[in-house]
Amino acid sequence: MTEHSLWRFSRALHRAINERQLADIELMLDDEVEWAIYGPIDLFSFFGSRRGKAAVLEVIRQIGENLRVHRFDRESIMLGVDSAASMLRYSLTALDSNKPISLRIAHFAQFRAGKLTSFRVLVDSFDLVEQTVGYPIHLPRIAV
Repeated sequence: MTEHSLWRFSRALHRAINERQLADIELMLDDEVEWAIYGPIDLFSFFGSRRGKAAVLEVIRQIGENLRVHRFDRESIMLGVDSAASMLRYSLTALDSNKPISLRIAHFAQFRAGKLTSFRVLVDSFDLVEQTVGYPIHLPRIAV
């Protein structure tokens, strides 16, 4: 039995972010990879949708310039033959302010022949915004 593509992708992604080593992740990306991180684009310019290997590598480079991954814990995971979905909790540091960030995400990945073809990430954005701005956000009564 061979190793699932998610494990190789996960290791390569974290190495690319923390060590700026893009070579391994580049080999794992399909030329037409679709990539989207859904969250507050106004606070994090590397959120949003991208298509193509060059655009995705640029996003990963930007993430590495802004964040450092300290730890991640998989809360839940589902693996298919060429797909994976996970709920994760990350411990990060914002490099510009040295602020710790705790973040929950859900991600959905699809692979073909060991290469990533689609990656979707949903960010717990309300919590992320509160941590980033440094104070609680009070919602109008209707939202409660």
